[in-house]
Amino acid sequence: MKLKYLSIVLLLTVSGCFAQKDKPLFPQKPGMVSYTYRNSFKTNVAATLDTIRSLGVTDMEFSNLFGKTAAELRKLLDERGMICSSFGVSYPDATTKTDAVAADAKALGASYVRISGIPRNNKTPFTVEEAKKAANDFNAAGKILKEKYNLTLVYHNHGFEFRDYEDGTLFDYIVKNTDPEYVSFEMDILWVVHPGKDPVSLLEKYGKRFHLMHLKDLKKGVVGDFSGGTPVDNDVALGTGQMNIPAILKAAKKAGIKHYYIEDESTHISTQVPQSIAYLKSL
Repeated sequence: MKLKYLSIVLLLTVSGCFAQKDKPLFPQKPGMVSYTYRNSFKTNVAATLDTIRSLGVTDMEFSNLFGKTAAELRKLLDERGMICSSFGVSYPDATTKTDAVAADAKALGASYVRISGIPRNNKTPFTVEEAKKAANDFNAAGKILKEKYNLTLVYHNHGFEFRDYEDGTLFDYIVKNTDPEYVSFEMDILWVVHPGKDPVSLLEKYGKRFHLMHLKDLKKGVVGDFSGGTPVDNDVALGTGQMNIPAILKAAKKAGIKHYYIEDESTHISTQVPQSIAYLKSL
């Protein structure tokens, strides 16, 4: 009887191990950044949404209204069973037209307002003075968005913020000098790796400060810098570049990332986006 009991326990344990092994690493559907389809959105918004929807994508991050009002764009999304969870705007609009930005975000149904970058001269190094001003501006805009509209402000890193500063980087300075109640972050993994940093370490360090993530991959052999720029065709299909995507996704899940968006800035999206989606499903 005891032997039979032990056999059952062993069988259940082994079965559990195989079930865990076969569990998908990325079971959810990825969202899409509108910038990926920027060229087709400029000519036909409805048809472009149909293309994206045909890929099984229903979650959008818009960083442009493409000639529509927010209400008109929301109607097109509703008709297709799609949502806009994040609305990306420029730094000046977020900080000087905060109420108007919030109105558009609410009309779209978004929960997040994303600042896409800090306006600056890319020919000169990012400075602590610029980081300090940005942190102050993020705090001010984030407070309005949260307290008046129940929207969360997120900042999207662009690579130049990772220059060394004191015992860390200027990105560390921004994180430490923004209020977690009002300011969160969207990790663009390419713009972490391009300046030579590790997305996994950053996710482990700041955890729940990151709410959103741009999934993209950097062509093998490309050596980055702090410029915040690289040729668009250095964006390659997920799983074919430099990124350790499985490790990043595991760390992102542990950090509690709420939305993942594919962003592919290349000229090969018709082949690369389906390839990236298939790769995520295969993990």
